[in-house]
This record gives sequence, structure tokens and C-alpha cells, in this order.
Amino acid sequence: MSLPLIEPDLELLRENRVLIDVRAPVEFGQGALPGAINLPLMDDDERRRVGIEYKQQGQDAAIALGKRLVSGAVKEQRVAAWMKLLDAHPDAVVYCFRGGLRSQVSQQWLAEAGITRPRIRGGWKAVRQALCERIDAAAEQPLLVVSGLTGCAKTALILQLENGLDLEGCARHKGSAFGRHPLPAPSQIDFEHSVGRGLLDLEGPLVVEDESRHIGAANIPLRFWEGMVRAPRIRIEMPLDWRLEQIRKDYIDDLWDIYRAQYGDWLGWALMRKQLATALGRLRKRLGSARLARLSRLQALAFREHERGNRQAHEAWLAPLLTEYYDPLYRHQLEKHTERRFLHVGDWESCLEAVRHWSHEARRIPAVALPA
Repeated sequence: MSLPLIEPDLELLRENRVLIDVRAPVEFGQGALPGAINLPLMDDDERRRVGIEYKQQGQDAAIALGKRLVSGAVKEQRVAAWMKLLDAHPDAVVYCFRGGLRSQVSQQWLAEAGITRPRIRGGWKAVRQALCERIDAAAEQPLLVVSGLTGCAKTALILQLENGLDLEGCARHKGSAFGRHPLPAPSQIDFEHSVGRGLLDLEGPLVVEDESRHIGAANIPLRFWEGMVRAPRIRIEMPLDWRLEQIRKDYIDDLWDIYRAQYGDWLGWALMRKQLATALGRLRKRLGSARLARLSRLQALAFREHERGNRQAHEAWLAPLLTEYYDPLYRHQLEKHTERRFLHVGDWESCLEAVRHWSHEARRIPAVALPA
């Protein structure tokens, strides 16, 4: 029986097609394609044993072992899981690492059950290569970077734009010592895939937030990062009280909403307190022991007040955190990079208007040819 193939076209991702990843869970955890659901042909232990057999006895022996390990009731369960997903998503596509034996076997078993679905030619590897090429190509698009002190709502501005790319959202991290998300961070591969997927719908001028190359545990791909370094910038400047309200929303209110939804009131509260106290502790080297002790006391008092319904109390430790740590750090970076161009410096609303004006003007430049 001829098993159908589909090309590793990024249009699959743009269409938000469901993808059946038949690789082992350990492979899936290291990085999957956007929209993929892991329904493995072999589990981690089965894959490990087959791999050992391949090294020691060769391909034929490894295939024979795989057939013995995944047979009978185990095989029926795996096929039933694929069929259940295909019942809900009949246009789903199958892939393995290189579009080889595992996805072919999965196709064959589905075909024997009366369902014919294509596998991706070249598998995970081919689509990943196309996503990485899309990121590299984006470095040549018109690019604008939104800069500003901590608490200036740079991410909120990015999210207001049709051509904004939220790198922190892709990394599931707010890009500071206090920016860790309660949910696990994506792998480096998944971060890159999320960036690539976000870029599929953004073929004109791009706007991103000013970031170091590292956002939490994720690294911005080098060519795209170099494009950010070369890009012009705008800088948001807002008063301290406005920034304090924003930083309290980011570091306290939004964080609490996520923790409570994930873990409930009691455990969520304990985990949030631990995260914020640990984040403050990581700044010991820069703050010094005396300043850290003062801020830690203020943070503990703020949590007690918060329990009584006074969220504003957090400003007692957030204000000195901004003025004594984040603001001097940012100004030091400004002095270090005097060559950087700022097309506009102003308040949040004026910067939003300036970004939209830049985007409009940049669209008049002939578009750079991008991969499909």
C-alpha cells in the first residue's frame, strides 16, 4: 500500500493543523512542532531498548524487537488513541523525527484500521529547519525595538499592535529576576518554534520589546538578536507612580491569578510568596546584604497586608526595587550603548502612536522575499 506524504510546508502551522507526534515522550519534551499532540508509537523505555538493539544487532533486529514490544493490546491501545484524535481532528497529520519508519508504521496501522492520513516528508527535522529559516529571514525585515524602564508596560504596547511579536510570551518569562512564569518554561527548541510560528503571520515590519539575548532560560536566535541590536528604538518614559501600578499588576496581581488558578488559594499563595522571596534573594550580590534584608522585611510585611486585602502595600518594596536596582541598571545600559538611535522618546500613548506611524511608513518599503 502506498502511504501518502505531505510536504514540510509552514502553511500546516499557519492553518493551525493538529499534528500527531509519534516520537517518544522524552523526544517530545525536548521540543515539538506547534500544534503537536504526543501519541507515541513507542514509550521511552521501548524506544531505549530498540535503540540498544539497533546499536548491537542492527536495523532488522531492532525492527523485530519493536514489533514484539508494541503488539497485541499495546498496539491496540496506541491505534485507538490515534483514531480517537482523528475522530475529533480528521485533517490531522502524522510525523516522527525524520518522517521515516515510525510515522510509516503508524500510517500503516491506521490504514489497516480504515483511516488514511499523510505523514510529513522529512518529519520534525524538516519543519524545524523551515521555522529556523523563517526566524533568520525575519532579521532582514524592518524591525523596531520598544525600550524603557521597568514598569513602562512595553509588553502591553507590543500586544496592542498587529505587527508586534511578544518574545516574552514565547519564552513564558517576563525577562527579569521576577519574571518566572508559574508554569514550566518551554525548552529552547519550543521557544524557537513559538517565535517562528508567531512570525508566520508577520511578513512586514516587526516590533519587539527590548530584551537581553537571554529571556529566562531561552536564548533569542543569534541572527534575529543581531537584527534587534541594529534596529532603531523608541523609549517609553513614565512617572514612578504609574510604573509602580504597572509593576504591581505584573509581579503581584497577574502572578496571583495564575497561581490561584493552577494550585488553589492555599498552595498558590505559598508558592507565589516563595517565588517572589527567592527572586529577591537572587539579587543579593547587586543589592548588598543590608539592602536585601530591608527589602525582604518590607516584602514580608506587604504580604501580611495583602492577606488583609491591601495589595497596595507591595509598593513599599517595589518602589525601592525600581529606584535602587532596575532604574540604575537600565541607565547604565543606556550610557553603555550611546550609539543606539531613538526615533522617539515619550509617554506610553505617544510611543504607541509613534510605533504605528513607523509601521505605516515601513510598509511602504518593498517587502523582503520570505520563505513560504
